Formats: sequence, C-alpha cells, structure tokens
Amino acid sequence: MNRIDRLLALILYLQSRRTCTAEAMAEHFGLSVRTIYRDIAALGEAGVPILAEAGIGYSLMKGYLLPPVNFSEQEAYALSTGVMLAQRMTTHSYNEKMQSALDKIKAVLPNEAKHRLELLAKGMATPQTNHPLQADLSVLQQAIARQQLLSFDYQNANQTQSSREVEAAGLVFYLGRWHLIAWCRLRQDYRDFRTDRIQNLQLQSEQFQARSDFNAKDFLQSGTPPAQLTAQILFAHTAADRARREWWQGITDELQNAEGVVMTLNCSDWMSLACWLLSLGTAAKVLAPDELKQEMRRQSGAVLALYS
Repeated sequence: MNRIDRLLALILYLQSRRTCTAEAMAEHFGLSVRTIYRDIAALGEAGVPILAEAGIGYSLMKGYLLPPVNFSEQEAYALSTGVMLAQRMTTHSYNEKMQSALDKIKAVLPNEAKHRLELLAKGMATPQTNHPLQADLSVLQQAIARQQLLSFDYQNANQTQSSREVEAAGLVFYLGRWHLIAWCRLRQDYRDFRTDRIQNLQLQSEQFQARSDFNAKDFLQSGTPPAQLTAQILFAHTAADRARREWWQGITDELQNAEGVVMTLNCSDWMSLACWLLSLGTAAKVLAPDELKQEMRRQSGAVLALYS
C-alpha cells in the first residue's frame, strides 16, 4: 500500500470509530507507532480535522466525512462471498438485508464488473443445509449495539421453558449455531442462549449500562463452559485435520509419530469428548486418562445395547 492509499485508509478507519489510539492503528495497518504519528501529522497539514485527547486517542471532528467511496471489484467479490456464507448461517430476514446491500454495490459497478460478479456467483457454492429456525439476528445485533433490553421465551436442552429478560453482551458462532451471550436477570449471571431455542423475541425500550467489557473473541478463546480437563488422544493422520477443525474447546499440544498425531485436548467433561471421539470410529484412540477410557466404554456399551 503506497502512502496516499494508506492516508486515505487511515481517514476511513478514524471515520468508522469514535476514538482510536495510535497503538491500535499501528496494529491494524501493520506499521510502527512512529509512522502513525507521522501520517496523522501529514493529514493535519492537509487540513483533515483530527482531534487528539490525552489518554483516549484520536478522532475526527464531528461532522467531517469523506465523500462516498465506490467499492472496488475485488471488494465486491469479497462481499458477494460474505452474502453466500450468510445464507448458510443466518435467518431469512437477515439474508434479505445482506442481499440488499450487495445489490446497492452492484448498482455502482461498471457493466463488465457486474458480469464478472455474476460469473463468480455461479462458480461458487457451499453445501445446501437446512438450518433450524432461530431468533432474528438483526434484532439481537441492535440490542447489543444500542444496549436495549431483550425479552423472550427460552427452551433449554431438557425441554424446559422459561421467560427471560436479558442484557445482551455478545453474539458468537460455534458448534454450528449462533449463541447470544447475555446477563440474565432471572439467573443474575451471564448465560449462553442458543438462538434456535429463543422464541417470542421482543426488543424493549429500556436501555442498560454494560456490566463488563465483553469481547467475543476472548470468550471463544477461553471456551464455554470452561475447559478444565485434558486428554491425550492418538489420531490417525487422516483424522488429525478433522480434529483440528471440529474440536472447539482447544488443542494445546501436538506430537507426530509413526502411528499418527498425539494431541492434548481440552474439555469441560468426559462425556461430550467421548461422544465426539466415537464419531471418528477407529481413527481415534484414547491414551489418557483412565476416566475418559471408562467413559468411552460406557458410551460404546450404550450404543451396542441400542442395536442388540
């Protein structure tokens, strides 16, 4: 990226945020903090009204906006791919909004670029899957962004229903489902709500103050529930990649040998790990601990009894 493009990108970056530190900008653009300082000084000399506040960071003066910027063809490709993936992971109403945004982008592209975008759409696909009905993600996003109270009926894994009022903190996707992370006023604690178990969702007018600085990436990395147990599993080489893709509670160590790959897996309970390992058949073998081996025997026996 040349310097002119970088300065433009820096303005757009500041325009999309209320405040930002030089360190955050340096990390985002892969530059040194010193270079960011020089770029900000250059923008100031060019007449861009950048405000600086000690201990908080930089911001653009209120009311300053760049004129609309046309999307490049490559950016349109990226957004087209995003729409395709969203169709597999979100609700119908959310898909409509994504498609509407893509249509607006197509409208400003040259005819040749539109044609190439249509060719790309025909040449890309994901497996057709029927995702379960779930809460409207756009309503959940609004609750998070505007800090508005949500109310809904929730059915847990035991088929028990209850009415909840929650303060939405985050929205994360794992194990093939979207999960709302929120402070539950009924339980007086943070809870993980699967969006396909939420019914009668209502956005309330009441606003709340966030109870903590929730970060979705940190939440996923820490695992939920907390992964406090570890196990050593020998995976055949053909199954090792699947283990890396599917085991969401974390892999802390890998060791290659002639038989396959020995991995140290984090888990919150032996039963969930045992059930998942059984799906791999003979391509996975428990080396330790004995508690997991016993759980594998119990689960295997239960499956055998089912078909006896």
